[in-house]
Amino acid sequence: MVAAGAALADEVGLAQLTMGSLAERLGVRTPSLYKHVAGQDDLNRRIAVLALGQAADVIGGAIQGYAGRDALAAAARAFRAFVVEHPGRYAATIGVEPSGPDDPLAVEGQRSLDAFRAVLRGYDVAPADVDHALRMLRSLCHGFATLQASNGFQWSADIDESFEWLIAFADRGLRPS
Repeated sequence: MVAAGAALADEVGLAQLTMGSLAERLGVRTPSLYKHVAGQDDLNRRIAVLALGQAADVIGGAIQGYAGRDALAAAARAFRAFVVEHPGRYAATIGVEPSGPDDPLAVEGQRSLDAFRAVLRGYDVAPADVDHALRMLRSLCHGFATLQASNGFQWSADIDESFEWLIAFADRGLRPS
């Protein structure tokens, strides 16, 4: 049911996903969904957990065997592709807070961060700066991908060229001065 909700969110947008629309998609009555989830917030949270796990798998798989700029490029491209292909489920991950360290949301979120931490191992980032570097990478990748997914780039420059420029920019910023 969560996977069906995630797929529907990707099609119609997370804001348009309702228990009623999911029940219709599944061919069941809305009350029967409450046997599986507590309500809309619980459904959205479960979609967020699913999305974070899927993103972690995609990014982690993409960086295998790479280091430095190659790992950065692989992670950034994988993240971008995931968000563009799954905008609804990715939207569920924004602004939701884990209830504690054992919360599946925290566990899957940590796996996503660990993939980017692995990228940073290919750079000489001081331990005190790792959180800053992670936030920079997340901001660059998240911003670009969500703008692209929402058709936010309306000018003539090639979007792929712009993304490669972003990767080169991040690579230069992560290298020692």
